[in-house]
Amino acid sequence: MKDIVLSIRQLTKRYGSITAVDHLDLEIEKGSVFGILGPNGSGKTTTLGMLLDVVRPDSGSFTWFGGLPDKEQRKRIGAILEVPLFYPYLTGRQNLELIARIKDLPGDNIDDALDAAGLADRKHSRFRTYSLGMKQRLAVAATLLGKPEVLILDEPTNGLDPRGIAEIRDIILHVAAEGVTILLASHILDEVQKTCTHVAVLEKGKKLFTGPVEEVLNNNQWIELSSDNMDKLDLVLRNADFVANIQEESDIYIIKMNTPLSLSELNKFFYDKGIILNHLAMRKQSLEKYFLELLDKS
Repeated sequence: MKDIVLSIRQLTKRYGSITAVDHLDLEIEKGSVFGILGPNGSGKTTTLGMLLDVVRPDSGSFTWFGGLPDKEQRKRIGAILEVPLFYPYLTGRQNLELIARIKDLPGDNIDDALDAAGLADRKHSRFRTYSLGMKQRLAVAATLLGKPEVLILDEPTNGLDPRGIAEIRDIILHVAAEGVTILLASHILDEVQKTCTHVAVLEKGKKLFTGPVEEVLNNNQWIELSSDNMDKLDLVLRNADFVANIQEESDIYIIKMNTPLSLSELNKFFYDKGIILNHLAMRKQSLEKYFLELLDKS
């Protein structure tokens, strides 16, 4: 039986004539890293705002941990919608101590939170000496103070350089490995592919797809193949019932199939047609390619 942490039903938010979130349905299981993926203006931040009671929905509903949202449930959720304001003259640890007092949170895991964020060796350095990536990691550490069961992150790698992005990604994976459910919004497809177990794709407030990331990758397999007789290969491919799409790249063809066949079955098919393949390999489609196909269709 699924352990559903968050259930969203027909959630809708309008701003005048613009529908920012359009009858959204989602379920997020405990322990998953769930990415809400979409271009700017797709409704990601608005959705997170409604889930945190920062934005009031026009219609629809959602439940946390099987019940309607309340103050006690929110204590089980850590979130960053915007980078919190830290005092530049205080150290990283002092800033977290202050946040714990303001939010009436136990301060017994401040060092653990700093360690999880990779800041243990800089916890006594003043905030003003932190790089942008370190500031973002301190923001993540701040969300971990209450030992949350769910962590919500809005564009956690926004503005960071490749090293900073990798550091945030490592933190997300580390926290998820501890059993924390993570919900993050992002427009960076590569990061969603590397960190998330599940994904929902939004466009103009509408859900285009939701499911496991691995399912997206496995269900969108492309085959690379070539032969010394490319003209004959081209003719056979264009008349093959199992071929849904053909692309050319350098000296190879890349095909998408509408009927699943193993590589050995493909090799035999072409051999029986008098074609000896000198290259045959599986290529998994990236999440980016699938995402762009969804946007084209919408």
